[in-house]
Amino acid sequence: MMRLLAVRHGQASAGTDDYDRLSAVGVKQSERLGQWLADAKLRPRRVLLGGMRRHQQTLDALLSGYGDTLPTAEYLDDLNEFDHEAVLAGFCRRHADHPAASIGAAPWQAPPREVARLVSAALGAWSSGSLDEEHAVEPWSQFRQRVGRAVDVLHDDPEDGLVLMVSSGGVLTQLLMAAMDAPDTRAAELNLGIRNSAVCEFVRDEGRLRLLSWNGLPHLADSPELWTHY
Repeated sequence: MMRLLAVRHGQASAGTDDYDRLSAVGVKQSERLGQWLADAKLRPRRVLLGGMRRHQQTLDALLSGYGDTLPTAEYLDDLNEFDHEAVLAGFCRRHADHPAASIGAAPWQAPPREVARLVSAALGAWSSGSLDEEHAVEPWSQFRQRVGRAVDVLHDDPEDGLVLMVSSGGVLTQLLMAAMDAPDTRAAELNLGIRNSAVCEFVRDEGRLRLLSWNGLPHLADSPELWTHY
């Protein structure tokens, strides 16, 4: 049976001029994940990686902690995250009168509760299709389709064994929603909950992914100061 370890990247650099790079905390989270994989004697036979810099940096730090080589990563652009900045900006344009939109000009400088409120409202609007006409916003239906293409890569693989995937929270949420037959209305809640460097486990079973565990931090169990969401 194929077992998938789907990992969210380590903490990126929210609130800076370049979100798409790991923070020092994100590097440490990812190194610890590699150490945990090595200690657990888990050796993936295949590695799938999104094409974003934070995905690559997460894998690099993971390998540093792992202390050994892994199979050459296969890059899949379909594992790239949606453009959260475009979604937030599109929501604030389309729903400027929404109470959550008041922090739209500088969302990452606002208190975490207000950031979560904005992200939740924006993802809710996006998943309902109300941002489909917004410039530069990838339609929700297209995002779902491309993540589905990435899952097809797993289904087309005839071998069993462990596969490691490094991607982002929105992509992992799509995997969970497909495995649980969850409606689009749950997307914002599930996306907001996933933590940096979290491990999500699935198995391939009769042509679909089945959930084993979600949002785990076994590598950070003794370090709650490294538990982050963004």
